[in-house]
This record gives sequence, structure tokens and C-alpha cells, in this order.
Amino acid sequence: MTDTALHWQTLAELAPQLRRGTLSPVALVEHLLARIEALDGTLHAFRLVTRQRALDAAHAAERALRAGVDLGPLHGLPFAVKDIIDVQGLPTTAGSDLLRDHVASADATVVRRLQQAGMVLLGKVHTVQFALGAPGINHHHGTPHNPWHPTPHVPGGSSSGSGVAVAAGLVPVALGTDTGGSVRIPAALCGVVGLKPSMGQVSRAGVFPLSWTLDSVGPLARSVEDAALVYQALRGPDPADATTHGAPLQDVLAGLKDGVRGLRLVLAEGVLWEDVDPELAAAVRAAGEVLADLGAHVDRRPFALAAEALEANARGLLSLAEAYVVHHERLGERFEAYDPVVQYRILAGKAASAADYLQALRAHEALKVKAQEALRDIDALLAPTTAVPARPVAEVDASLETYQAWNPRYSRNTRVANMLGLCALSVPCGLTAKGLPIGLMIMGKAGDEATVLRVGYAYEQATAWHRHHPDLGWCGG
Repeated sequence: MTDTALHWQTLAELAPQLRRGTLSPVALVEHLLARIEALDGTLHAFRLVTRQRALDAAHAAERALRAGVDLGPLHGLPFAVKDIIDVQGLPTTAGSDLLRDHVASADATVVRRLQQAGMVLLGKVHTVQFALGAPGINHHHGTPHNPWHPTPHVPGGSSSGSGVAVAAGLVPVALGTDTGGSVRIPAALCGVVGLKPSMGQVSRAGVFPLSWTLDSVGPLARSVEDAALVYQALRGPDPADATTHGAPLQDVLAGLKDGVRGLRLVLAEGVLWEDVDPELAAAVRAAGEVLADLGAHVDRRPFALAAEALEANARGLLSLAEAYVVHHERLGERFEAYDPVVQYRILAGKAASAADYLQALRAHEALKVKAQEALRDIDALLAPTTAVPARPVAEVDASLETYQAWNPRYSRNTRVANMLGLCALSVPCGLTAKGLPIGLMIMGKAGDEATVLRVGYAYEQATAWHRHHPDLGWCGG
């Protein structure tokens, strides 16, 4: 389904309307609030809606724009944030009732930067409990409904609400976090764009931690240009996050529309294609042909570092060991209040020895160096974002055993970029015979978000997959 309704328009399409005065920030926010009220009872994307705060901010943006005060391309445009990101005066529950009274005393740096750019917060969206889970299931707060099918299908996690909210036209962009794929997986399963920045590019101050070594914050958006606009506003050093000190700043918008002629792209053969659903594999290979037709040099090469990365961080040992440190006191006091899936995974982190953890950490540092060298003559790698499309929630969540079997089929490919220190983007590249979205993952060198976004933009402009939207007639949309 494609159309030009207001709620399907991109940030880049909405922004000039606000400046011309043919659309007001207030009218846009009121339209989206009404859509949330009409549809989110079924979709369950939002944890809370900041209705009055959003209207007040929209009125302020409207007055400023009318007075000739323009804060930039995002001024007056709405966004939402995953509920592990602090917003002053609002609870940050991280998807758990354990933190329902945890009210943030200050905005996370990423929230502050978007608000300084003039953006309007619509609310906070659901997440998997403590951001632990690739399918996107939350047994305590409820699982957002993937909008592409009337039968509940997994939305992808852990930024599940972010993916559903953007895909369903409830908000044009939402922030998520990505430790092993938690931006890219919901982007792929919900048919939107998701960017995982390199470590150090975007501050994590004010974000509830999963893994201080691998966590990142990035946008889920309706287009690659929108993701680039938001990333440009987010990036940069922050005194509150030491990992951002000294990170080089790229202007990702300057060359975004330069095309891919002459770029060296590689379909990364090997483990990233093992047991991939045939429809997904065909769609990603077809995406490679599109990029070749646009003038890129597209080869197929083995990428052995992917297997090394998965072996070095087997079963997510690095992130789970750090997650146990984050949670160990609370686990001792309220173990029964944790989701069984989260219990299982954090206890796996507890079982890791200090030697195992340090070995994984050393491997991570060594692999980052090897990855930069391996990509010295490659501009970007191409692979399926996930091995399978969205499956029915009842199938994935039939038992703890079935969940544990499905989880790596969603996160295996995405975890590689985190472990290798790469930046990565997921863009829509097709639909299955059942009408479910397929994601193309584009991975690039650390700090080279500009090239990854440039490749994604060129592919997007040559195809129409990002213009396909779910038919929400089944839930009143």
C-alpha cells in the first residue's frame, strides 16, 4: 500500500511545508495524536503519550517559525523515544515494572539535542524488558503488534515500539538503541530504516545500559534521508560520555545524494547467508544488482571476520556479562519480577567467568582493528539484516525453548557489526509472498556513516520499497 497521507510523509517532505506555512507544527502534532489515539490501542507501540507537552512544544515551534527563527531542518517535527532513554519528569521503565517509579531528573543527551534542534516529543515507546531480546516480545508490558499483519507477528527488538510506531505512521522518527541489532532488527521486520552508528559517535548519557562496550543509540525512520538528518543532530562529543571524546565528526548530508558510481560494495558471503530464508536471500541479492546497475562495483567475497565475531562473542557473552553487572543487586532482591527470558539470559552472563569475559573483550578490540583493515579496499558490505522475516508471536513465544531457538535467527547477522565496531544501516528491500518486510543490511567502516547512508539513499531512490506501507484497515487505520 502506498499513498501520500500526512502520516506517511517523511521528515524531509514535511519540513518545507512547515517553512512555507502550508502546514503548521500544531496541525501535524494534532493529526498524529489523533492517529495514535485511534490505532495504538491495538498496535501498543506507545508506553506513554506526552500530549500536552507535545502541543505546547508544537505551538512554540509554530511561533518561532512565523517569527523567522529557524533552528534547522528538524524544527517543528515530531519524534518518540524508546523507554530506556531518559526524558526529564517522565518514568524510564526499560520495559519493566521494576522501574515504574524511576522518574528521570534530566533529559538524555540525545533527547536534549533533538529538542534543541526544535523537534517535538510525542512520547515514549515500548521496549523489550531491559532491552534483552531480538524478537521484540515483552511479557509484562505487552508486545507491540507488527502492523504488517492482523495476526500478531513479532515486531523485532529490542526497539519494538520504535519500529511499530514509525511503520504504522504514528510518528515519523523514533530513537532506539542497538547492542546486537536492536535498531536494525525492528527496522527490517517493520519495513523502515534503522541506523546503528559507530561507537563514540552518539552519546549514551541518560540511556539505561545493557552493555557499556556495545550499546549505541540510533534512529528508526521512514527514509534514509530522515535517518541522516536525525543522526546529524545527534552526533558529537558529550562530556557525560567519555566514549565520544575525540570521535571525528562527518557531515553525512553533504554527500548523501552523490550516488554509488565507483563505490566498491561486497555481498559478504559466508555465515551471514547460512540458513537465510530463500525469499530474503533473493531480495538482498536483487538489491546488489540494483546497486550494480547504479554504477557500483558489486562483488561476492567471503567475509570470514563475521564468523570470528560470532565465535568471539558466542551466545552474546560480552553483553550478557555486562548486563549481569548492571542488574546483579536488583536480581538478588527481585529475581521473580524479571521476565523468564531475561532471567535466562542474564543468568548466562552471571555464569561467564572473568577469564571468558576478558577474552571476549580483548577479541572485540582486536576484531575492530582487523575489520578496519579488511574493509580498507571496500566501501560497504551487503547482507540480509535478519535470517527470517517476522513470524507469528504465538510461534516464536510458544515456550522458552522456542524463543531461544528463534532469537539468534533474528540477531545473528546484526551482532556482527557491533562486535566488529562497524556502523550499519537496514533499509527495506522487498516483501515476502505473505506481505512481510525484508531488510537489506549495509555495513561500513567505523566512523563512516556517510558512506553507509549514501549507499542506502541511492538504493532507496532507485526502488519503491520505502514507499510501501502496511494496510491498517484491520485495526481501523
